[in-house]
Amino acid sequence: MSDIYLQKLAKLLLSYSTRVQPGEKVFITAEDVAIPWIEAVATQAFQMGAVVRTIVELDSVRLAKFRYGSREAVHAEDLFFKTIVDHADVFLTAWGSWNTKSRTNIDSEKIKMSIQANEAIRRKFSQRMGDGSLRWCGTQYPTHADAQEAGMSLEEYQDFVYRAGYLHTENPIAEWMRIEKDQEKWIGYLNSKKELHIVSEKTDLRVGIAGRTWINCCGRENFPDGEIFTSPVENQIEGLITFSFPGIYMGKEVEDISLRVSNGQVVEARAKKGEDLLRALLTTDNGAGFFGEVAIGTNYQIQQFTRNMLFDEKIGGTIHMALGDSMLEAGGTNQSSIHWDMLCDMRDQGEIYADGELFYKQGKFIEDVLG
Repeated sequence: MSDIYLQKLAKLLLSYSTRVQPGEKVFITAEDVAIPWIEAVATQAFQMGAVVRTIVELDSVRLAKFRYGSREAVHAEDLFFKTIVDHADVFLTAWGSWNTKSRTNIDSEKIKMSIQANEAIRRKFSQRMGDGSLRWCGTQYPTHADAQEAGMSLEEYQDFVYRAGYLHTENPIAEWMRIEKDQEKWIGYLNSKKELHIVSEKTDLRVGIAGRTWINCCGRENFPDGEIFTSPVENQIEGLITFSFPGIYMGKEVEDISLRVSNGQVVEARAKKGEDLLRALLTTDNGAGFFGEVAIGTNYQIQQFTRNMLFDEKIGGTIHMALGDSMLEAGGTNQSSIHWDMLCDMRDQGEIYADGELFYKQGKFIEDVLG
């Protein structure tokens, strides 16, 4: 991404997404491949009067922990993350790596142990996010590895990333304010409903949403953005859902995931590839076998699967559901140290009903429903 787009992205993240104020403590972190992003965001934050701290992560060190670390080392708390969660007003993250396959051969049980070690910290992170005392936003820094994963050249991937965020427009902030207004119509519609019925290929699922709040995702916590979501009623999900694309967790892929759900809990789980990881994650803790999120992707600038859930869960014409931790701001009560988004394509046979009314068909909202 050229300097001009990095500068536009930095300004948007700080002035729109997280609304940084003078004197606030801003923590910025990414892998070393994304140092230009760190520099751009830190410079903008300093110019806005913030108190800035940066952390550069090394994937090679994380891999060394999994490969050579003792049980105690793998199961140790992340003290850097704890410091951020305890003290930050604003926390900004960029994803981007030298090698998207670096964790492919890591033992699934070690990944599970590492997740469990930070459960208390993640709980506080979710609580502070929910009450608004911590503002976080994560974004993507385009790298050769991520471009290869998406099946693009670096130049093509850069173009994809900034177009997904409307950074190619003259006023990206105005675009995201327009998106927020458009999505708010469907937030109002769904907030009055009690049940979703999701139907697609090998999917027939009923999801209780009574009393839950739908959230308008318009670039405040993820960037790029484009979805509406809620946390479903934990024990009111019944049926079968099959996810159209691979589920990806910490760089490891699980393909052709099919979950049967009863009273909200996954009672049967299958996958053609990576079933060991699927089963390990489902038993991470008591909340891992329940759903913490149901969402509809609304970013029609994104139409291709890139193996990067930041973009893929926003694909216009898809839904996604997440196993594990729910969102306090949506009224969710399920607690887990995992939050794993998985994607279902609705663009061909998909339909969604709200309290029996068809409002979404073949990947698009039915505008006439709103009257």
